Amino acid sequence: MTGRSIALFLIAAVTEIGGAYLIWVGVREHRGLLFVAAGVVALGLYGFVATLQPDNTFGRVLAAYGGVFVVGSLAWGAAFDGFRPDRYDILGAAICLAGVGTIMYAPR
Repeated sequence: MTGRSIALFLIAAVTEIGGAYLIWVGVREHRGLLFVAAGVVALGLYGFVATLQPDNTFGRVLAAYGGVFVVGSLAWGAAFDGFRPDRYDILGAAICLAGVGTIMYAPR
């Protein structure tokens, strides 16, 4: 279950962050409505992917995904937008991942 959950978090991050990035590029870099529309579709896919998590608790899944979103956003910026995280970005991301692990995968 943990492997599937992690894979779904990664897919969710790509669809949400990628969708937001497409809208950002479409609007702020004047790339046009095709980028914006593709971003809207990707964001819709994100909403669907989140429902596939094995845990049935909406609040838990979305709270844990928040940490994945933070880490994914920093990674996306570094990979596609020239952003270079500093040590505090990396420390914050590590703290977020510890939160994800605690929220989603602690024994109950």
